[in-house]
Amino acid sequence: MRSAFKLSSVALHANLRSKEMHVEEEDKRLGGRNPGMEEDKVVGKHVYGNLYEVDPEIASNEDLLKQIVLEASKLANMTIYEVKSWSFGGKKGGVSVIALVIESHIAIHTWIEYRYATVDVYTCGEKSDPWKAFEYIVSKLKPVYYTVNYADRSSMTFIKSQPSI
Repeated sequence: MRSAFKLSSVALHANLRSKEMHVEEEDKRLGGRNPGMEEDKVVGKHVYGNLYEVDPEIASNEDLLKQIVLEASKLANMTIYEVKSWSFGGKKGGVSVIALVIESHIAIHTWIEYRYATVDVYTCGEKSDPWKAFEYIVSKLKPVYYTVNYADRSSMTFIKSQPSI
């Protein structure tokens, strides 16, 4: 049951990424949505998911999780502004790592006793790739299975006319 769920999560992940890439390729093929016009909008890409059956040794290692977030930001072409982390004890204890990046943020939250983690990678950078960060984090946390979601968080497109010369 778990391995089947993992396969469908991977298939869903590939399908979501494929749709995102198809939109970008179609834009390029058409020479942009408005040839001769400059688009002014925020490009928001949000990849987030739940990781199940994470090794407690990994989930409880605050320093390791910080290093994973730092490396994920590099791979995704994101610029670190500041990284903070906290360890929490008790029944629902775990670790939280939050990286504020110039393009937005990366967050990992773990619940050690539940062998559970959430990952959130959001970027407003046109050249950054939240999928690379998410994939790297999943590869390092090594869940037995996981889910992944994608949301286009871009602003509406406003078109500016090019000045006449």
